[in-house]
Amino acid sequence: MIPNKTYSEELHRGFGTTFEADEIYFESETDHQRIVVFKNSIFGRMMMLDGVTQTTEADEFIYHEMLSHTPILAHGNALKVLIIGGGDGGMLREVLRHPGVEKCTMVEIDNSVVELSKQYLPNHSQGAFDDPRANLVFGDGAAFVLDPDDRYDVMIVDSTDPIGPGEVLFQDNFYANTRNCLNPDGILVTQNGVPFLQADELRNSMTHLKQFYSDVSCYLATIPTYVGGPMAFGWASNTEAHRKIDIGILEQRFSKLGIQTRYYTPTVHMGAFALPPYISDLIE
Repeated sequence: MIPNKTYSEELHRGFGTTFEADEIYFESETDHQRIVVFKNSIFGRMMMLDGVTQTTEADEFIYHEMLSHTPILAHGNALKVLIIGGGDGGMLREVLRHPGVEKCTMVEIDNSVVELSKQYLPNHSQGAFDDPRANLVFGDGAAFVLDPDDRYDVMIVDSTDPIGPGEVLFQDNFYANTRNCLNPDGILVTQNGVPFLQADELRNSMTHLKQFYSDVSCYLATIPTYVGGPMAFGWASNTEAHRKIDIGILEQRFSKLGIQTRYYTPTVHMGAFALPPYISDLIE
C-alpha cells in the first residue's frame, strides 16, 4: 500500500508536527504565500500557509469563538467590528452571529485564501461572506490601519504567525496605528501564539501595546491544532471595565444573544483571563 502524503510543520525550532493527508484539494503558490488544503483523518479539512497550520474543521470553533465573542460581549455595544486577516471566514461567521453588529469589515491580503476557503472549507464561513453587513476588503492590513474607512468598537487581528505576510502585524507601528481604527472605548484583540513555545512573540506584543493602551493583558484557550499548550490572545483597551466585567452582566448579554456555542461561555470567558505565572510573568 502506498502511504498517504504527509505535511510537516516546523514553526518551532527543534520541534514539529506532521499531518497525514488522506486527500489533497489544493497545493500551489499565490502572489503572497504557499497554500495547501487537504483532509486529515482526525482534524478533517485543513489549510496550511507557508508550511504552518492555519485552521482545521475539527477545532476552528474554539479559536473563532474565543477571539470574537470575548471582546464583543465584554464591550456590550459593539456596532462595528474590524477583522484584520481571517480569510477563511470563520471569524466573520462568529462576529455576524451578533445581531447588534451593524457592520463588519474584513481586510484580507490574499484573495486566494478567501476563494479557496469558500470552495474547500465552506463550513468555516457558512454563508457569512454573503451577509449584507460584511464589508470585504482585499489589501494589506498594515496599510489599512493607517487610513481606516471608519472607527470600530472591536478590532480583531486574526493573523498568521509573525512570518511572511503576517510579520508586519506584530510590529510597533502596526500596534500604534490600531488606535486610528478604534472608538475611545474600543477593544483590540490579537492572535499571539502559544506562549510556552513562542514566549518572545507574546512578550514583544504586550510591550508594544502598553505604549498605546492603558489596559493590556491576554487571555487563553486550548486549541488542539496549535500544539505546545494554551494559545494566548492579546487584549488592549483604554477602558479597564471591559476586561473586569461582572460575570452577571456577561451572562445576561450572552443569554440575550441566544446562540449555541461549543467552547465559549461566560464562565470560560472569565476563567480565560486567569493566567499561570509562566505567562503572567511574560506580560508584566
